[in-house]
Amino acid sequence: MDMDAFFASVEQLTRPTVGGRPVLVGGLGPRGTVAGASYEAREYGARSAMSMAEARRRCPVAVVLPPRFRVYQAVSKRVLGIVREVSDVVEQVSVDEAFLEPTELAGATTAQVEDFSTRLRARVHREVGVTASIGAGAGKQLAKIASGLAKPDGMLVVPPEQQLELLSGLPVRKMWGIGPVTESKLHRIGVQTIGELAALRPNDVTSLLGQAHGTELHRLAHGIDEHPVAERAEAKQVSAETTFDFDITDQAKLQAEVAGMAESAHRRLVSSGRAARTVTIKVRDSDFTTISRAETFASATSDLGALAAAARRLLPVAVPPGTPVRLVGVSYSGLATSEQEPLFGNPADQQESPAPAAQPVPEPSPAPATRHWRAGDDVRHSEFGHGWVQGAGHGRVTVRFETATSGRGVARTFAIDAPELTSSDPIDSLGW
Repeated sequence: MDMDAFFASVEQLTRPTVGGRPVLVGGLGPRGTVAGASYEAREYGARSAMSMAEARRRCPVAVVLPPRFRVYQAVSKRVLGIVREVSDVVEQVSVDEAFLEPTELAGATTAQVEDFSTRLRARVHREVGVTASIGAGAGKQLAKIASGLAKPDGMLVVPPEQQLELLSGLPVRKMWGIGPVTESKLHRIGVQTIGELAALRPNDVTSLLGQAHGTELHRLAHGIDEHPVAERAEAKQVSAETTFDFDITDQAKLQAEVAGMAESAHRRLVSSGRAARTVTIKVRDSDFTTISRAETFASATSDLGALAAAARRLLPVAVPPGTPVRLVGVSYSGLATSEQEPLFGNPADQQESPAPAAQPVPEPSPAPATRHWRAGDDVRHSEFGHGWVQGAGHGRVTVRFETATSGRGVARTFAIDAPELTSSDPIDSLGW
C-alpha cells in the first residue's frame, strides 16, 4: 500500500481551502527543494526532488507550503494502525508505504484479494481522509510495481499467471536494485525492458553486473521474488553511494557526483519523514583506501541546499584535488522526526560565506520585538481557534481558520502583532 502524493495530500486534508488545487511542499528559501507535489501540480511538470524555484516556474499557480513532518507522522501512524488491524504481517517501508501479507489471503482468488484491497482503501479514506493505492502480486517487487501502476487512488491485483506478461514490457528501471549506473550498463548491451533482461543467459548478466547483484536481478526479472515481508528496525541513517566505471580525478565531476548522491540520500530522508543533523561524505580512492569526513549542524534540517552544501565542502577535506576516486557516498545521520529552523538563516549560507570584519557599532536602543509570520505557519486565535497563515506583509497577516474536520474556513486579516494570535501546534490542524 502506497499513500498518494502523501505530503501534499495531508496538506490538502488539513487545509481544505487548497483541496483540489496544485500544492507544493518544501523549502521556501532560494535553495528550497520540493518534498512533495500534489497530482494537480504534477500536471504542470512539477515533481518531488525538483528545486522549488523550477517547480514554481512550471506551476506558478501552486500553493507553496513548508513541510510539517510531525503532522505526516501522525497521519501515517493512524493509517498504519488500520493496516496492522487487518494484516498480521506488516513491513513499513517509509512514512507513506508498507507491505502487508495477510494470512487470510493465503491461497485467495484474485477476486478475494481485490475485495480485501477495496475494503482497506475505503476504510483508510473514511477514517483518515487520505487516499492510498494498492498493488498485489506473488512477491514484494511485483506488489510494489503494481501499486505504482495503480496510482493515483487505484488498485491493481496481478494474478500469478499474468505476472511475466506484465513485467516483460516494463523498463528495467522499474526493478529494485537498478539505478542509473546499472541501467546504463544494461542499455549499452541493448537491454531496455525487464523481458529483455530475463531473456539473457545468467552468465551474461553476472559477468556484467557481478555475481550476487546479477543473479538477484535475473531472478527478479523472471518473477522469482523470495524477499520476506518482515518488520524493519528504524534506520539510524540514510545514505546513497555510487562506484564509477573509471576513476575520476576532475574535481568538478566529483562535486557533481557528490551533489547527486546528496540528492539521492535526501529523497530517502524525506521519504522517512525525518530531518538530519550530521552529513558524512565517504570517498574511496584508486588504492581502495576509504576516507570519511562529517559535518554536524546545530539543529536537524531536511533542506537539500544545506545538506548538499555541507557534502560539497567535505569533498576537498576528504581527498586532495587530483586524487583518483572510484567511489563517493553521502549519508545523513542524527535523525529526528522534526526540524528546527536555524535562527540565522540557512546553515549552508552561513558557512560558505566569509564573515565580515568586525566594525565598532553604537549600542542599539531597545526595540519592541516584531513578530514574523510566514505562509503556512499554524496559528491559534483566542476566538476563532486554529488556522494557518495564507500571507503576511505591510504589518498585516491573513489567516484561514480551518482544520481537517471543519471544512473550508473563513479568512481574516489582523495586525501582524495582534496579541490574540499565537503560534499553534501543527497537530491541531488534524482536528482529532
